[in-house]
Amino acid sequence: MNVQQAMLYVTEMDLVVPFAASYGVYRKRESIVVELRDEDGRSGWGEVVAFSEPWYTEETVRTALHMLQDFLIPVLLQADISHPAEVPGLFSHVKRNHMAKAGLEGAVWDLYAQWQEQSLAQSLGAARREIEVGVVIGLDEPMKMAAAIERYAADGYRRFKVKIKPENDYALLQTIRRAFPDLPLMADANSAYTLRDMKQLQRLDDFQLMMIEQPLADNDFLDHAVLQQAIRTPVCLDESIHTLEDARIALQLGSCRIINIKAGRVGGLTEAVRIHDYCREHGVPVWCGGMVEMGISRVQNVALAALPNFSIPGDISASSRHWQRDIIVPEVTLQNGKVRVPAGAGLGHAVDREQLKKITKQFISM
Repeated sequence: MNVQQAMLYVTEMDLVVPFAASYGVYRKRESIVVELRDEDGRSGWGEVVAFSEPWYTEETVRTALHMLQDFLIPVLLQADISHPAEVPGLFSHVKRNHMAKAGLEGAVWDLYAQWQEQSLAQSLGAARREIEVGVVIGLDEPMKMAAAIERYAADGYRRFKVKIKPENDYALLQTIRRAFPDLPLMADANSAYTLRDMKQLQRLDDFQLMMIEQPLADNDFLDHAVLQQAIRTPVCLDESIHTLEDARIALQLGSCRIINIKAGRVGGLTEAVRIHDYCREHGVPVWCGGMVEMGISRVQNVALAALPNFSIPGDISASSRHWQRDIIVPEVTLQNGKVRVPAGAGLGHAVDREQLKKITKQFISM
């Protein structure tokens, strides 16, 4: 495959419901959509899932745009690629910037799957036809969060993640557990705690959570190991895991019992599959996290989560969870708590160019 042209669409869309975590509230979602065109005129699509601010990782939409234009795309346009797994090596001279890299690599995977006349899931080695999915409930008043859970449970979601922060974690989870004593429930702290909060975190064992996600800072492998020894609830690492090596360190130290895999956070689908395979070999379950993304990344997540060791429902909600109108056709929908894995070549969904044009505020062609 030879990429002849790269096009970047800087987009912005209103969220159906504001999304709140310990680090802030989002009402709009700014993103970068990547279109790569090969010598035969096919288009492959990717999505850069960095946020506008460096709250989740150090990357932002603006820094990713700089990396794409000035460092990554020029290399890709000069390359002759036979398989998407070669792309990380092309970018190895650029440190980190995983989300920018993942946006390009995802588009190459789409092109490759079309070239092979396979679905993206097949190209990744997945065989499942449908996957169970969960939903995330942003921070709000406890009763409002409980009401949201009730609505999403009626829609058929199979697992529920609630955002927490130290100020009201126990009261929040207590309210939810009283309303839903048997709910498959997990809590996401987004690094809001330190080991000084040990006793507070130990109290959360009362709620029989599936896991507590990223309670401590993203570089605190040792402290997470101390915490995991002190609590019954499984620790899941998210922001800490950027590479296969991070996953190896975390499991060797006992820093967690579960790993969240996001292709954007780890630099693309190739590294995501490597982490999945390593965790499978070591008996550690994984699940696919979400980034309040649009349909391109969402469909890539569906394909990734169809791999066998994704044994916990991921944050892969229906398109309507976040958007009045997504940028793919058909949109991702939920049926009996499950999402079908697309069977068509590549992403298996068409990009709605009319909607993409409507939400694009900057266009760059290279």
